[in-house]
Amino acid sequence: MSRYDEMFARLKQRNEGAFGGFLMLGDPDKETSAMLLDTLVEAGADMVEVGIPFSDPVADGPVIQAAADRALRAGARVDDSFDLIRSLRDRHPAVPIGILTYANILHARGRERFMADAAAAGADSILVADVPSLEAAPYSAAAKAAGLELVMIAAPNTPPEALERIAALSGGYTYCVARAGVTGTSEKLALDHEALFAGLAEAGAPPPVLGFGISTPEQVSEALASGAAGVIAGSALVKCGADKVALGNLASALKRATGLSPNQRESHGRIA
Repeated sequence: MSRYDEMFARLKQRNEGAFGGFLMLGDPDKETSAMLLDTLVEAGADMVEVGIPFSDPVADGPVIQAAADRALRAGARVDDSFDLIRSLRDRHPAVPIGILTYANILHARGRERFMADAAAAGADSILVADVPSLEAAPYSAAAKAAGLELVMIAAPNTPPEALERIAALSGGYTYCVARAGVTGTSEKLALDHEALFAGLAEAGAPPPVLGFGISTPEQVSEALASGAAGVIAGSALVKCGADKVALGNLASALKRATGLSPNQRESHGRIA
């Protein structure tokens, strides 16, 4: 059983949704980044998603782009990212760790070597943001060979044939976008996801986790009420910068909002 499977099973017993937090590795520097990752877990994050600094992060909004730029200007490289993952894994052996990255990063190192190095560092999954499902088969094969799960993105307008590919090729969880566009905070989500969640469940895809725009406890509750198994917050956490107290307070508040009401528990049980 993977760390993701164990996490979802544990949370189901506690009647909670999953809270995932995203941070950019190496932002603003390697030492501070390690401290912030620990803060995120200690504040209650059930899973951690980490970005590898990249000069052209096309799926990310300005907050995360700026974080990647800060890390690169501080000298962060892929090996530094793996060092941070390795040390996080040593300190928190049970927490699922997922990498969000881009195809150029993998190909610069060699796709198979990157996957193997990521797994050796302690990562559980990898999401390659600019690889669509039609091109995902070799990435899925390389991930499985290395012992990683390929996380894939789905949206309310994803056609049924693509959902079938996602179910066949992916693992861990399904990253479902809560709104159109790039990553960032949002005052309002566009949660017309009932058909998407039903399609994913019918196809046998991993549990749906909502990202893109999650920034408040109210949005966490709204996302879980829509049928998601969990949420991922990114830009709102990255905005805290190196302020450990602000990061911990926000992460704790978002996690507290993952307690499920009776109606949410019924919906969550059907999806998971």
